Amino acid sequence: MVEFFIILYLVITVLIGLYSSRFIRNSADFIIAGRRLPLFMASSALFATWFGSETILGASSEFAQHGLMGVMEDPFGASLCLILVGAFFAKPLYKMNIRSFGDFYRIKYGKKVELIASICIVLSYLGWIAAQMVALGVLLEAIMSIPMNTGMLIGAIIVCLYTWFGGLWAVAITDSIQTVIIVGGLIFIAAQMTGKIPDLTNKINELPNDFFRFYPTSFNEGITYFAAWITIGLGSIPQQDIFQRVIASKSVKVAVRSSYLSGLMYLTVGLIPLYIGMLTIIQYPEMEVNQQLIPQSVLVHGNVFIQILFSGAIISAILSTSSGAILAPATVLEENILNRFVLKPNDKNRLRIVRYSILAITLISLLMAFHKGNIYDLVASSSALSLVSLFVPLVGGLYLKKKSELSALLSIVFGMTTWLVFEYVYIIDFPAIISGLFASVLGWILGIYFSGRRNHFNILS
Repeated sequence: MVEFFIILYLVITVLIGLYSSRFIRNSADFIIAGRRLPLFMASSALFATWFGSETILGASSEFAQHGLMGVMEDPFGASLCLILVGAFFAKPLYKMNIRSFGDFYRIKYGKKVELIASICIVLSYLGWIAAQMVALGVLLEAIMSIPMNTGMLIGAIIVCLYTWFGGLWAVAITDSIQTVIIVGGLIFIAAQMTGKIPDLTNKINELPNDFFRFYPTSFNEGITYFAAWITIGLGSIPQQDIFQRVIASKSVKVAVRSSYLSGLMYLTVGLIPLYIGMLTIIQYPEMEVNQQLIPQSVLVHGNVFIQILFSGAIISAILSTSSGAILAPATVLEENILNRFVLKPNDKNRLRIVRYSILAITLISLLMAFHKGNIYDLVASSSALSLVSLFVPLVGGLYLKKKSELSALLSIVFGMTTWLVFEYVYIIDFPAIISGLFASVLGWILGIYFSGRRNHFNILS
């Protein structure tokens, strides 16, 4: 029964993609939905940006294992990101009337920065997409006994197909439907599990004393705490998927309000998987805490209706996150990298290029998913890359009077190099992401200084 509904849901998803293709008249419809998304669709699309495998599978198992301090990154950092976008970034970016973040860096700093920033954006998505594929493989293995790699391949094909046909329209329509399924399914499951645990309050009181601790208690822990907040909280602001949904809104007011609304939705709905994970370890303390914690609990101990609801909620979350995450780097790849090699690209060619870019991004991410299977790690590395390379030039380009091509280049190079060295080569106790962010700021300051010196000498000469 559960298997039948999963197959039916996947088929319907592909059909929605085919249906969405009727709205595609040009590349703008495909990439930014013709800038026609109303508030509910824009909010649902932003909410579904990350509400996928990391929140339902990754964060819930992290919470069950490490308590509240283990999930500052998601959902709390993710909610912070969406609210900050609404407060400081949605309005000025919407008014620029551009289609990709690469366009922003070209307008503010020139074509060299555009190319480097665009490469960083594309690379930052590969781990994120791979995480969603891993999650779908985990789910299909748990529910249908399909080998994990086969499940990842099936999921990649389905997401690629409906994104290929419908672009952002397919993403927005499926996100709107899937948001209702996600919220309704998770609330019902949480209510059912709560009713099955007698004397729940006393059981919660028996959890470790610091299980619900929200603040650090030492300097070293505070540094790690800060790094967790900013990884997605700041690192995902200069990301194409958020930008694409903001720009697709039908007005600047909708862009701002949908950012706030999606941030509040993410914070409230994002707590439900954590609660379900907590109930699972309370009710089944013998169960191994890993990425399959919630799926195994629901499938072993839930009735058929609960299993169908859970499967629908988790598949909805994964597919909605995957489709937007694939379309985002594909857009940047087409708009800011591949178009450099096409002489006078017309709109038909641009649409063809972005569709082939979707295929390429899907294949590369699938290979990463086969190689590395930890959801939480894949997602964290993706957001860290954009934070240490793109965040400072974004803020500088929008809000600082003094800026230059050199300041942006040094900020990107210093930040990324420092992060890569301390994350993968010379590993230290201090969080590499904070070192990379400080180095990015330093690169910006040095770039401004040397740009001023160069202008000074040009004037004298």
